[in-house]
Amino acid sequence: MPNLIDPKNTIEVLKKYEFVFSKRFGQNFLIDAHVLEKILRAAEIGPEDDVLEIGPGIGTMTEALSATARHVYAVEIDDKLIPILEDTLSHCPNVTVIHNDILKVDLEALSKEQCSGRPLKVVANLPYYITTPIVMGLLEGHAPVKSITVMVQKEVAERMQAKPGTKEYGALSLAVQYYAEPYLAANVPQNCFMPRPDVSSAVIRLSVRETPAILVKDEQLLFQLIRASFNVRRKTLSNGLKNAPELGFSKEEIEEAVRSFGKGDAVRGETLTLEEFGRLADILSGIRERR
Repeated sequence: MPNLIDPKNTIEVLKKYEFVFSKRFGQNFLIDAHVLEKILRAAEIGPEDDVLEIGPGIGTMTEALSATARHVYAVEIDDKLIPILEDTLSHCPNVTVIHNDILKVDLEALSKEQCSGRPLKVVANLPYYITTPIVMGLLEGHAPVKSITVMVQKEVAERMQAKPGTKEYGALSLAVQYYAEPYLAANVPQNCFMPRPDVSSAVIRLSVRETPAILVKDEQLLFQLIRASFNVRRKTLSNGLKNAPELGFSKEEIEEAVRSFGKGDAVRGETLTLEEFGRLADILSGIRERR
Protein backbone atom coordinates (compact mmCIF):
# COMPACT_ATOMS: atom_id res chain seq x y z
CA MET A 1 0.00 0.00 0.00
CA PRO A 2 1.43 3.44 -0.89
CA ASN A 3 2.05 6.05 1.77
CA LEU A 4 -1.41 7.30 2.74
CA ILE A 5 -0.33 10.82 3.71
CA ASP A 6 0.05 11.71 0.02
CA PRO A 7 -3.19 13.56 -0.90
CA LYS A 8 -3.36 11.68 -4.20
CA ASN A 9 -3.40 8.37 -2.37
CA THR A 10 -6.01 9.66 0.08
CA ILE A 11 -8.26 10.66 -2.82
CA GLU A 12 -7.68 7.29 -4.49
CA VAL A 13 -8.81 5.42 -1.38
CA LEU A 14 -11.86 7.65 -0.92
CA LYS A 15 -12.91 7.14 -4.53
CA LYS A 16 -12.37 3.38 -4.39
CA TYR A 17 -14.75 3.04 -1.47
CA GLU A 18 -17.07 5.92 -2.50
CA PHE A 19 -16.52 7.33 0.97
CA VAL A 20 -18.51 10.41 2.01
CA PHE A 21 -17.23 12.50 4.93
CA SER A 22 -19.51 12.51 7.96
CA LYS A 23 -20.39 15.79 9.66
CA ARG A 24 -21.80 13.70 12.50
CA PHE A 25 -18.35 12.31 13.29
CA GLY A 26 -16.48 15.56 12.55
CA GLN A 27 -14.14 13.96 10.00
CA ASN A 28 -11.18 15.92 8.65
CA PHE A 29 -8.34 13.71 7.38
CA LEU A 30 -4.72 14.87 7.66
CA ILE A 31 -2.92 15.18 4.29
CA ASP A 32 0.31 16.97 5.24
CA ALA A 33 3.48 14.92 5.80
CA HIS A 34 5.29 17.70 7.71
CA VAL A 35 2.46 17.93 10.25
CA LEU A 36 2.39 14.16 10.60
CA GLU A 37 6.13 14.21 11.39
CA LYS A 38 5.54 16.87 14.07
CA ILE A 39 2.85 14.73 15.69
CA LEU A 40 5.09 11.67 15.72
CA ARG A 41 8.00 13.68 17.11
CA ALA A 42 5.83 15.17 19.87
CA ALA A 43 4.38 11.76 20.79
CA GLU A 44 7.88 10.24 21.18
CA ILE A 45 6.82 6.74 20.11
CA GLY A 46 9.43 4.01 20.44
CA PRO A 47 9.58 0.25 19.79
CA GLU A 48 8.43 -0.55 23.35
CA ASP A 49 5.34 1.66 23.19
CA ASP A 50 1.73 0.56 22.81
CA VAL A 51 -0.30 3.28 21.12
CA LEU A 52 -4.00 4.04 21.34
CA GLU A 53 -5.16 5.95 18.29
CA ILE A 54 -8.62 7.50 18.41
CA GLY A 55 -10.37 7.98 15.08
CA PRO A 56 -7.83 6.57 12.57
CA GLY A 57 -9.86 7.63 9.53
CA ILE A 58 -8.43 5.77 6.54
CA GLY A 59 -5.30 4.82 8.50
CA THR A 60 -2.92 7.62 7.52
CA MET A 61 -1.44 8.22 10.97
CA THR A 62 -1.95 4.57 11.96
CA GLU A 63 0.37 3.49 9.15
CA ALA A 64 3.07 5.91 10.33
CA LEU A 65 2.67 4.94 14.01
CA SER A 66 2.95 1.22 13.19
CA ALA A 67 6.43 1.82 11.75
CA THR A 68 7.83 2.73 15.18
CA ALA A 69 5.41 1.42 17.86
CA ARG A 70 5.27 -2.04 19.39
CA HIS A 71 1.53 -2.17 18.68
CA VAL A 72 -1.20 0.28 17.65
CA TYR A 73 -4.80 -0.08 18.84
CA ALA A 74 -6.93 2.07 16.54
CA VAL A 75 -10.46 2.79 17.78
CA GLU A 76 -12.89 3.78 15.02
CA ILE A 77 -16.61 4.45 15.49
CA ASP A 78 -17.62 4.84 11.81
CA ASP A 79 -18.91 1.57 10.27
CA LYS A 80 -17.98 2.74 6.77
CA LEU A 81 -14.29 3.11 7.65
CA ILE A 82 -13.77 -0.42 8.98
CA PRO A 83 -13.46 -2.16 5.55
CA ILE A 84 -11.23 0.70 4.36
CA LEU A 85 -8.90 0.23 7.34
CA GLU A 86 -8.79 -3.53 6.76
CA ASP A 87 -7.52 -2.74 3.26
CA THR A 88 -5.15 0.17 3.92
CA LEU A 89 -3.54 -1.42 6.99
CA SER A 90 -3.34 -4.99 5.70
CA HIS A 91 0.45 -4.62 5.52
CA CYS A 92 0.69 -3.55 9.20
CA PRO A 93 0.64 -6.71 11.38
CA ASN A 94 1.12 -4.72 14.58
CA VAL A 95 -2.18 -2.82 14.19
CA THR A 96 -5.48 -3.86 15.77
CA VAL A 97 -8.60 -1.98 14.65
CA ILE A 98 -11.28 -1.77 17.34
CA HIS A 99 -14.74 -0.91 16.02
CA ASN A 100 -16.22 0.99 18.94
CA ASP A 101 -16.89 4.38 20.53
CA ILE A 102 -13.75 5.41 22.44
CA LEU A 103 -15.94 6.57 25.35
CA LYS A 104 -17.15 2.96 25.75
CA VAL A 105 -13.79 1.16 25.48
CA ASP A 106 -12.44 -0.42 28.68
CA LEU A 107 -8.86 0.85 28.50
CA GLU A 108 -7.93 -0.76 31.81
CA ALA A 109 -8.80 -4.17 30.37
CA LEU A 110 -7.02 -3.38 27.10
CA SER A 111 -3.84 -2.46 28.96
CA LYS A 112 -3.95 -5.58 31.17
CA GLU A 113 -4.95 -8.09 28.50
CA GLN A 114 -2.98 -6.83 25.51
CA CYS A 115 -0.11 -4.75 26.90
CA SER A 116 0.93 -6.66 30.06
CA GLY A 117 -0.35 -3.73 32.12
CA ARG A 118 1.88 -1.17 30.41
CA PRO A 119 0.39 2.33 30.03
CA LEU A 120 -0.70 3.42 26.56
CA LYS A 121 0.38 6.49 24.64
CA VAL A 122 -2.62 8.18 23.06
CA VAL A 123 -2.20 9.78 19.63
CA ALA A 124 -5.15 11.20 17.72
CA ASN A 125 -6.56 13.71 15.29
CA LEU A 126 -9.64 14.38 17.40
CA PRO A 127 -13.04 15.52 16.10
CA TYR A 128 -13.50 19.03 17.47
CA TYR A 129 -17.00 18.43 18.79
CA ILE A 130 -15.88 15.73 21.22
CA THR A 131 -12.32 16.81 22.12
CA THR A 132 -13.01 17.82 25.72
CA PRO A 133 -15.15 14.78 26.67
CA ILE A 134 -12.46 12.45 25.31
CA VAL A 135 -9.46 14.19 26.89
CA MET A 136 -11.14 14.75 30.25
CA GLY A 137 -12.59 11.23 30.19
CA LEU A 138 -9.06 9.84 29.90
CA LEU A 139 -7.67 12.10 32.62
CA GLU A 140 -10.54 12.03 35.13
CA GLY A 141 -11.07 8.30 34.59
CA HIS A 142 -7.42 7.66 35.49
CA ALA A 143 -7.03 5.62 32.30
CA PRO A 144 -3.73 3.70 31.99
CA VAL A 145 -2.24 6.41 29.80
CA LYS A 146 1.29 7.86 29.85
CA SER A 147 0.75 10.73 27.41
CA ILE A 148 -1.91 12.19 25.13
CA THR A 149 -0.71 13.78 21.89
CA VAL A 150 -3.66 15.14 19.96
CA MET A 151 -4.64 17.41 17.13
CA VAL A 152 -7.35 19.73 18.41
CA GLN A 153 -8.89 23.09 17.60
CA LYS A 154 -6.21 25.75 18.19
CA GLU A 155 -8.43 27.65 20.60
CA VAL A 156 -8.87 24.53 22.75
CA ALA A 157 -5.12 23.84 22.78
CA GLU A 158 -4.50 27.42 23.94
CA ARG A 159 -7.07 27.00 26.72
CA MET A 160 -5.45 23.76 27.89
CA GLN A 161 -2.08 25.43 28.47
CA ALA A 162 -3.33 28.91 29.50
CA LYS A 163 -1.95 30.76 32.53
CA PRO A 164 -3.85 32.75 35.20
CA GLY A 165 -5.10 36.18 34.17
CA THR A 166 -5.28 35.47 30.42
CA LYS A 167 -8.54 35.42 28.47
CA GLU A 168 -7.98 31.75 27.54
CA TYR A 169 -7.59 30.69 31.20
CA GLY A 170 -10.54 28.79 32.60
CA ALA A 171 -11.86 25.59 34.15
CA LEU A 172 -10.44 23.46 31.30
CA SER A 173 -6.95 24.93 31.84
CA LEU A 174 -7.01 24.03 35.51
CA ALA A 175 -8.47 20.54 35.02
CA VAL A 176 -5.92 19.61 32.36
CA GLN A 177 -2.99 21.04 34.32
CA TYR A 178 -4.13 19.24 37.49
CA TYR A 179 -3.74 15.88 35.74
CA ALA A 180 -1.08 16.57 33.10
CA GLU A 181 1.69 18.84 31.88
CA PRO A 182 0.69 20.46 28.55
CA TYR A 183 3.09 21.30 25.74
CA LEU A 184 1.96 23.00 22.52
CA ALA A 185 3.93 21.18 19.81
CA ALA A 186 2.71 22.81 16.60
CA ASN A 187 0.14 25.09 15.03
CA VAL A 188 -1.58 23.58 12.00
CA PRO A 189 -3.25 25.59 9.19
CA GLN A 190 -6.58 24.59 7.65
CA ASN A 191 -5.11 23.49 4.29
CA CYS A 192 -3.48 20.46 5.94
CA PHE A 193 -6.80 18.61 6.02
CA MET A 194 -9.35 17.09 3.70
CA PRO A 195 -11.97 18.47 3.81
CA ARG A 196 -10.63 21.83 4.95
CA PRO A 197 -12.03 22.76 8.41
CA ASP A 198 -13.35 26.21 9.27
CA VAL A 199 -10.83 26.78 12.08
CA SER A 200 -7.10 26.41 12.66
CA SER A 201 -5.74 23.45 14.63
CA ALA A 202 -2.84 22.70 16.94
CA VAL A 203 -0.97 19.66 18.20
CA ILE A 204 -0.73 19.48 21.98
CA ARG A 205 0.98 16.85 24.12
CA LEU A 206 -0.27 16.19 27.62
CA SER A 207 2.26 14.32 29.74
CA VAL A 208 0.10 12.61 32.35
CA ARG A 209 1.29 13.14 35.92
CA GLU A 210 1.82 10.11 38.17
CA THR A 211 0.13 12.08 40.94
CA PRO A 212 -1.98 15.27 40.58
CA ALA A 213 -0.16 18.60 40.47
CA ILE A 214 -1.50 19.44 43.95
CA LEU A 215 -2.90 17.46 46.86
CA VAL A 216 -6.22 18.57 48.35
CA LYS A 217 -8.54 17.21 51.03
CA ASP A 218 -11.53 17.05 48.67
CA GLU A 219 -10.93 16.79 44.92
CA GLN A 220 -14.64 17.04 44.10
CA LEU A 221 -14.94 20.29 46.05
CA LEU A 222 -11.86 21.67 44.27
CA PHE A 223 -13.47 21.27 40.85
CA GLN A 224 -16.86 22.52 42.03
CA LEU A 225 -15.05 25.60 43.30
CA ILE A 226 -13.18 26.08 40.01
CA ARG A 227 -16.36 25.77 37.92
CA ALA A 228 -18.24 28.19 40.16
CA SER A 229 -15.41 30.73 39.93
CA PHE A 230 -15.50 30.73 36.12
CA ASN A 231 -19.27 30.52 35.60
CA VAL A 232 -19.51 34.30 35.54
CA ARG A 233 -16.29 36.08 34.64
CA ARG A 234 -15.35 39.51 35.94
CA LYS A 235 -17.20 38.91 39.21
CA THR A 236 -15.22 38.90 42.42
CA LEU A 237 -14.37 35.45 43.74
CA SER A 238 -16.64 36.00 46.73
CA ASN A 239 -19.68 36.95 44.61
CA GLY A 240 -19.09 34.07 42.21
CA LEU A 241 -19.03 31.54 45.04
CA LYS A 242 -22.03 33.03 46.82
CA ASN A 243 -24.06 32.45 43.64
CA ALA A 244 -23.14 28.74 43.57
CA PRO A 245 -25.58 26.85 45.83
CA GLU A 246 -24.12 23.53 44.60
CA LEU A 247 -21.07 24.21 46.78
CA GLY A 248 -23.24 23.80 49.88
CA PHE A 249 -21.85 26.77 51.84
CA SER A 250 -23.71 29.73 53.35
CA LYS A 251 -22.94 33.33 52.40
CA GLU A 252 -21.23 33.77 55.78
CA GLU A 253 -19.06 30.67 55.29
CA ILE A 254 -17.97 31.88 51.84
CA GLU A 255 -17.06 35.28 53.26
CA GLU A 256 -15.10 33.62 56.08
CA ALA A 257 -13.18 31.41 53.60
CA VAL A 258 -12.29 34.34 51.32
CA ARG A 259 -11.11 36.40 54.32
CA SER A 260 -8.98 33.47 55.55
CA PHE A 261 -7.58 33.08 52.05
CA GLY A 262 -5.94 36.51 52.46
CA LYS A 263 -6.24 37.77 48.89
CA GLY A 264 -8.63 40.63 49.60
CA ASP A 265 -12.32 41.09 48.75
CA ALA A 266 -11.66 42.26 45.18
CA VAL A 267 -9.79 39.14 44.03
CA ARG A 268 -11.24 37.43 40.94
CA GLY A 269 -11.27 33.69 40.30
CA GLU A 270 -9.57 33.98 36.91
CA THR A 271 -6.40 35.32 38.56
CA LEU A 272 -5.90 32.35 40.91
CA THR A 273 -3.35 29.61 40.27
CA LEU A 274 -4.18 25.93 40.68
CA GLU A 275 -2.24 25.94 43.97
CA GLU A 276 -4.34 28.86 45.24
CA PHE A 277 -7.59 27.14 44.29
CA GLY A 278 -6.30 24.12 46.21
CA ARG A 279 -5.62 26.24 49.28
CA LEU A 280 -9.10 27.79 49.12
CA ALA A 281 -10.69 24.35 48.70
CA ASP A 282 -8.89 23.15 51.83
CA ILE A 283 -10.08 26.20 53.78
CA LEU A 284 -13.68 25.41 52.77
CA SER A 285 -13.14 21.74 53.66
CA GLY A 286 -12.03 22.85 57.12
CA ILE A 287 -15.15 25.00 57.54
CA ARG A 288 -17.32 22.03 56.53
CA GLU A 289 -15.54 19.77 59.06
CA ARG A 290 -16.25 22.26 61.90
CA ARG A 291 -20.01 22.17 61.41
